[in-house]
Amino acid sequence: MEPIQLTWKQRGELWLRLGVRAVLLVLALLALRFGVLPLLSWLSPFVLALVLSWMLNPLVRWLQKKLSISRGIITMTLLIVVFGLVGGVLWALTWMAVDQVQALFQNWGGIVDSVLTNLDEVVDWLGGFGDLLPGGAYNAGERLAQLVETWVRDIDVSGWLKVVADRAPSLVGQVSSFVVATIVFLMATYFITADYPRLRFFITDRVPAPARSFCGEVRRIFMEAFGGYLKSQLIISFVVFLILSLGFFFIGQSYGLLLALGFAVLDFIPIIGSGTIMVPWAVVDIITGNYTHAAQLMIIWGIIALFRRLGEPKILGDQTGLSPILSLVGIYVGMLLGGVLGMIVGPLLLLVFINLTKLGIFSPVMADLSAAASDVAAILKSGHRK
Repeated sequence: MEPIQLTWKQRGELWLRLGVRAVLLVLALLALRFGVLPLLSWLSPFVLALVLSWMLNPLVRWLQKKLSISRGIITMTLLIVVFGLVGGVLWALTWMAVDQVQALFQNWGGIVDSVLTNLDEVVDWLGGFGDLLPGGAYNAGERLAQLVETWVRDIDVSGWLKVVADRAPSLVGQVSSFVVATIVFLMATYFITADYPRLRFFITDRVPAPARSFCGEVRRIFMEAFGGYLKSQLIISFVVFLILSLGFFFIGQSYGLLLALGFAVLDFIPIIGSGTIMVPWAVVDIITGNYTHAAQLMIIWGIIALFRRLGEPKILGDQTGLSPILSLVGIYVGMLLGGVLGMIVGPLLLLVFINLTKLGIFSPVMADLSAAASDVAAILKSGHRK
């Protein structure tokens, strides 16, 4: 296709449109960074209450239809049951976690000695292959072991306790704010859920039909990404946490709940996963002669891998809609921009961007960019002919 050269009037209008869009994009990003995100943080109890009300609304509507009871009574009963169950489970897990954290601090010296002993055994084991390995590889392994040993020795638990003690007054204030925010969240959830149909009609009735249709499409796209993919990942991480907790409980693993929670968080982060810790741990057990524990770790990790192999496709389904290479791009760019959180959010934002592009939101911008590229190509081509 031959590039088309624009007139000076057309060129001016084109670049003016592109300039205005660039300025609006910068202003939107600044408003998001310094306006929307702080506002969401301040109004987080109400935002969370709105999300929970949206999730509970289908169940409340179904119960109201079946039982013919007022929506307020159903909402109150349902919230008492939900928060009672969730609160009871969280209380039990918190109690166990606090007990294990206390034991961890009390036994910290013995744990450090055990880690260093195992590390020395690994270095000695590698030393047996010193003649087979290249000198550089063996020296690199020794340096890595020394770095790990230094890092373990430099961990100052007493310093952590001192920092926590120094921050105790501010922590009390934060706990008080958390309690107040929780009470506001509970009350807001009840009021919004009980009056959800009227509030929804009150808002949508004042929005013009074209804008309402457009917002509905945008909301559907965001729900497919955040409500689908993120929800699926949370379910998968929760199941992994259950597998780890039960597995560590049955093998009598010390600090099993804390380890299960930490590995589940790692499993939520793309690419990393719990196997990045469990497999090397099992290898160290084999080197130090703890074959039973190594086999137990591999069985637990094998169950997790089997679940991910069989269950993850059914849970995720086609929620992401991203090819592996695009997912990897989203993870890498997100990591560069936002660290660990960016690795999680990056693929979601990329998915939202792709779906918004399919919706045609960026079509005028792409048309102008294509016209600008064609104009520049035509100018360069005509100059080359001269």
